[in-house]
Amino acid sequence: MVGSRTVRIDPHVHSAASYDGRDPPELLLEQAAAVGLDAVVVTDHDRIEASLRAADLAPEFGLIGIPGAEISTAHGHLLGIGIEELPDPGRPMDETVATVRDLGGVAVVPHPFQRTRHGARRRVLQSIDIDGIETYNAWLFTGYRNLRARAFAHRNGLTSLAGSDAHSVTTVGRAFTEMEFEDRRGRVTARDVVEAIHNGTTAVHGRRAPIHRCAGHYAKGAGRKAAWAARAAAMALV
Repeated sequence: MVGSRTVRIDPHVHSAASYDGRDPPELLLEQAAAVGLDAVVVTDHDRIEASLRAADLAPEFGLIGIPGAEISTAHGHLLGIGIEELPDPGRPMDETVATVRDLGGVAVVPHPFQRTRHGARRRVLQSIDIDGIETYNAWLFTGYRNLRARAFAHRNGLTSLAGSDAHSVTTVGRAFTEMEFEDRRGRVTARDVVEAIHNGTTAVHGRRAPIHRCAGHYAKGAGRKAAWAARAAAMALV
C-alpha cells in the first residue's frame, strides 16, 4: 500500500538580496527547519542569485530546494516558483507568466488587490491565465483582502497558496502551503511541488504559529539571528 507524505512550504520569503529584506539565505533556511517547514522559496524582488544559493543549500538543512523570484511586472508583482532564471522586469504580466512557464515554473500572484504593495488589480487577474493566487498573506492583518483573494480563487478555479512574505528570519513560516504526496520514492522534489501547484493540490494555513506547539521558535529566531551575526563577524576576523 502506498503511503503519503505531507509537505509544508513557505513560498514567499525575502532575503537580504531584496531591497527590503534583512537576512542571508542560510539563516532563513535554518529558521525554516527549526519551525518544521519542509521548504522555503526565497522570492527576492527582481533578483534570483540568493534564491539559487538557497535552493542549493536547502538539502544541508533537510529541506527541499526550490528557487524562485518576485518579479515586478507592468501590472503588479508576480511570484515565479521553480524558475532558475529571472524574467525581465517591467513587462506585461501575461508575458511574464508565459516566460515563467517556459522556464519550467508556475506563476502565482502575491497579495492581490493591494495596490500599495503592487498587488494586481481584479480586472488584470480576470484577463490573465495564472497558475495560482496567494489567498493568505501573513502581513494582511485585517484579513479583508485575504478573504477577497480566497473568494476570487474559488470562483475562478485557481490554486490557493499561503505565504509569510517574510522580510526577516523571525516571520518565516507564519503562513504556509501544505501539499500531500504519495510516498513512493521517499523524497519530494522541486518539480513535484511545481506540479502540485499547477494541479491545484494545496491547502492553505495562516496563523501566528504555523505549526502546533512551535510558537516558541519565533522568539528564538531573534537569538538565532544574533548568533548568526556573531559567527559571521568572527569569520571576518580570521
